[in-house]
Parts: sequence; C-alpha cells; structure tokens
Amino acid sequence: MDFAIPTDLQAYLDELDAFIEAEIKPLEDADDNIRFFDHRREHSRTDWDNQGLPRHEWEELLRAATRKADAAGHWRFSAPKKYGGKDGSNLWMAVIREHFAAKGLGLHNDLQNEHSIVGNFPFVEMFEQFATSEEQKQEFILGGFEGKRRTAFGLTEPDHGSDATHMETRAVRENRDGVEGWRINGRKMWITGMHVATHCATFCRTDGQDGDAKGITCLLVPTGTPGMSVDEYMWTFNMPTDHPRMTFDNVWVPDSARLGPVGGGLSIAQSFVHQNRIRQAASSLGAAVFCIEESVKYARARKPFGEALAKNQAIQFPLVELATQAEMLRLLIRKTAWDMDNTPHKEIEHTLSDKVSMCNYWANRLCCEAADRAMQVHGGIGYSRHKPFEHIYRHHRRYRITEGAEEIQMRKVAAYLFGYLGPRRGSWADASPSLQGRG
Repeated sequence: MDFAIPTDLQAYLDELDAFIEAEIKPLEDADDNIRFFDHRREHSRTDWDNQGLPRHEWEELLRAATRKADAAGHWRFSAPKKYGGKDGSNLWMAVIREHFAAKGLGLHNDLQNEHSIVGNFPFVEMFEQFATSEEQKQEFILGGFEGKRRTAFGLTEPDHGSDATHMETRAVRENRDGVEGWRINGRKMWITGMHVATHCATFCRTDGQDGDAKGITCLLVPTGTPGMSVDEYMWTFNMPTDHPRMTFDNVWVPDSARLGPVGGGLSIAQSFVHQNRIRQAASSLGAAVFCIEESVKYARARKPFGEALAKNQAIQFPLVELATQAEMLRLLIRKTAWDMDNTPHKEIEHTLSDKVSMCNYWANRLCCEAADRAMQVHGGIGYSRHKPFEHIYRHHRRYRITEGAEEIQMRKVAAYLFGYLGPRRGSWADASPSLQGRG
C-alpha cells in the first residue's frame, strides 16, 4: 500500500507544466487572448446575438491549443496507443485533472466546455466496446481525433432527465428502398455541442415498457438528417451555451447507424458516464483546492484593523473543514480510479458504480462550497469578476445536476449500501428486522 505519487507520474506532471509554460501560456497571452480568462471572460466567449453560442474566436483558440498539445503527444494521453494515445490510466488522469484545475483558470484546462491539453475521451471507450463494426469504430474514433467526427450525446429529454429509462423518444424498424433501418420520433434536450457535432448519439425506446432497462437502442444520427432540428439553445447560469432542445420528426437512419446491440443502449450510456464522473470529480477537487489556497493566501495578506485576517477563527475554521474534506476526497478518488483500472470496463457498473458516484457528487458539492467560501473570504473583490471564484461556482454548480444529479448518485450509493444493487445484492433478502432492544 503506497500513497505516494509514482516517480514516472510526477515526471509527467513536470513535463506537462513545462509544456504549459513554453507553449500554452504564450498563446494565452498573445493577441489579448487573456480576455477569455480575465473579468471579460463571459462576454468574450459568448456570441450574445447568435443564440448565446460560443464565439468563433474562442473556439478557434481552444483548437489552436489542442493542436499544440496533440503535436506534443499530450492531448490523446488517455486513448489507446493504437489511436495515437499513451494508454493513460484512470488513476493518472485523476491526478492530472486535479493538478490542472488547481492551477486556476487558463488555456491549459478550461472545463466550461471540457477543454484540456490532456483530453477526456469517454467516446473512445464507448466505441471501442460497443461499435457494431470495425469500420464504425475507426470512423468515429480516428475521425474524432482528426476533427472529422464529433458525436453529441442525446439521452436527456424535456420531460425526462434522471428518469432516462422513461424516455418518450421512439424508434421503430422501417425498410426504405430495400435498406433496413429505423424511424425516430421524439424530443431531446441539453444535447451539448450540437452546433459543431457531425452526429447525435440518439437513445430511443425500441422495445419494452417505460422504466425497463432493456429495450433502449442508440442510433448515430448524422447532423442535417431530414426531420432532425435544433429548436432552441437554452441559455444557462454559465455562458456561453451550446445545449439545445431538439426535435426528431420521422427521422430515418439505416441500421448501420446503430451503436451497440438492439435494446442494449443503457449500458452504452453507463459506459460513457463512469469515465466522465471520475475525471470530472478530480477536476472539481482541483478547483476546490484552488479556491481554498487562494483564500488562505488572501487571509494571510489582508490586514483589516491592523491584524491579518487569517488570525480570526471565523476565517480559519471553514477553510479547515474544506481542506480536510479535500484531503479525504483525494484518497477516495485515487483509490476508485485505481480500482477502475483493475476492473474490466463492462464490470465497473456492477462493482464500482457506488464509489464513482460518491466521488462525483461529493466533489461537485465541495467545489461549490469552496468557491462560495472564497468569495466570502475575499469580500467584495471575491464577488467581482476580477476574481475567478464566481466563474468556478457557476461552472461547477451545473455538475450537481449533469452527469447524474447528486440525488440520483446518492440513490445509487444507497442501492449498493442496502444490497438492492451491486456486490451485496440479495444479502438481506431473507432477513427480517430484529425487535430486540426496543423499549
């Protein structure tokens, strides 16, 4: 049992830091690109007159940073070597993501749109595990890295979020001109990235009853398919926005557009979220650590009434509690990431899903509390946009809802704890509560 960061991982963190200083920081400082990170960030990123979408200049800057990171061999780190990656593990990704977020806002790692010089690619494992052909796997994995394919994730609906198995979007088999396929009708919502997506991974009920885990199928619908429309981009607490409402009106795709087995789409969705949740938890932890450390620095430097703010226990104790939670959470995240690396991918849902949920919901809550506390410690300047805390709060607040609302994740933990799901399933099937000890 060794809790130290391995020497080769530390060496890679040092290499990444050097790359950021040599290649990314100069790009961030050039041509007033700092406007995307200082007090002007929200306005500079958002095209207010074009549905609140990200400005072209902002997304081009992110692409420029990505190209540099890819050329240096960092961007695809987590991908398999056969796709140009380094077989980066969940544990290493967790440490890297925390390390980056703890640096604060910057072009090296901007989580408002999941940008990082070390990319997160849950779609790679999704296609690796569930592609229906080698051609489909190559098209979407290599095409994704080359910028030719970008797949949005179409699970949530206007009337169904956490209750995804009750989705109303339906797909029925239909033959057109001798080609077997599917006709889709329904609505989707919060389908991030549709303004640049080439396909929407659309989850549809194809069999079974509402609430059934089986009977959901994933269909890769090309953008621009007749009957598929973006109705409105929903403006959010954190701008810019790229999260639309969509309609599918008699949309037809051939069966070759299917990802995974007929009726087995829920496993695909779960494959996607587990990698996202553990890495996003690490990022929330890192952002929380940044808020805590900045608050400590400010409290030591600020001297109201001639005394350091840090001498007040009213300042010390809330930060002590946050720092304690951060230390404990770090161990759980890294242990869970290590367990994921040593568990077959398709088994994670059945054995580790509760631990992943623990990490995710607690990290998101901790980050929001740390950002809020940082604003309070910094006073008026902390509430302003001249400090990054309001941005961190607005961004990470969404993760208490997305990636599975924290209540849903807590329900998953409870199901494992009480033996309704997971390794303890059925442990108390024949047990009856004892009446002993009641007075």
